[in-house]
Amino acid sequence: MGLILGKISVETPKYELVKSTTEYEIRKYSPSVAAEFTYDPSQMKEKDGFMVLANYIGVLGNPQNTKTEQIAMTAPVMTKKGGEKIAMTAPVITKEDDKLVIMQFVLPDKYKKAEEAPRPTDGRVVIREEGERKYGVVKFGGVATDNVVEEKVKMLKKGLERDGCKVIGKFILGRYNPPWRTLPFFRTNEVMIPIE
Repeated sequence: MGLILGKISVETPKYELVKSTTEYEIRKYSPSVAAEFTYDPSQMKEKDGFMVLANYIGVLGNPQNTKTEQIAMTAPVMTKKGGEKIAMTAPVITKEDDKLVIMQFVLPDKYKKAEEAPRPTDGRVVIREEGERKYGVVKFGGVATDNVVEEKVKMLKKGLERDGCKVIGKFILGRYNPPWRTLPFFRTNEVMIPIE
């Protein structure tokens, strides 16, 4: 019942609340380890991208990692457009393309370094460390359609710039609830914009 009504009962990334206004929050996130998958949305649907990462952690069966270790689901599932294509043989950027999407699962806090996380058996999944980072964040409910997200991004950027915050990257969309199990008006979403 909790999932249907939007209750978030999984681990979420740790952060320090730096500032809170009526429009947005500024958060400083602790270092973390994430599993990510970069894909071209003209060739793959978002749910298929989700399944690549879900298979890595073992949401629907045997985990697709070298330890066959079940990894707990966390929230939110994060996506960012305009991703960087990363060579699977080394952490070297090989090309940038605004059409690509990066989907990311932040792994449970027990994984402090990328080496501690089980290695994916699917070469498209990359494990990376995320250092400490700061975001302007706006939380909203409902369905995160492109139009709604675009409006939230505009509002957040305007508020951040007005208040003297320097935006240093593209926005990230965080979704906290599984869309197939949570009624639309109970869903929790966030738009996050990296700032200095």
